[in-house]
Amino acid sequence: MVEAFCGTWKMVESRNFDDYMKALGIPFATRQVANVTKPTVIISMNGDRVVIKTQSTFRVAEVSGKLGEEFDENTPDNRKVKSTFTMEGDKLVHTQKWDGKENKITREIKNGKMVVTLIFQGVQAVRMFEKA
Repeated sequence: MVEAFCGTWKMVESRNFDDYMKALGIPFATRQVANVTKPTVIISMNGDRVVIKTQSTFRVAEVSGKLGEEFDENTPDNRKVKSTFTMEGDKLVHTQKWDGKENKITREIKNGKMVVTLIFQGVQAVRMFEKA
């Protein structure tokens, strides 16, 4: 259930994020800032909508949608994508599609931490969060 993810999470570890952003085509200067930023992620439910708000000193981004229903999303790096939230077992999966491409962000709870695995064109990054 999505409720297991609800709360405020602070990033404590990030691996291979620069290569992941590079694969997405994010410019060097933006990657440099993103690599030193430790965002806070707030996950909540608003009725039947999943709401994920990411806050940092660099920017604030919010995305929301109903489980299993495609919605339009403008990503923080200005991609216009079709997104879907799904539950795959105990994992909250956020799939973004655009121009024949697909990005997958999988969130799961392991040992009380939220592990976020991001995969684009075979490049994988992992970000770990602890409850704030």
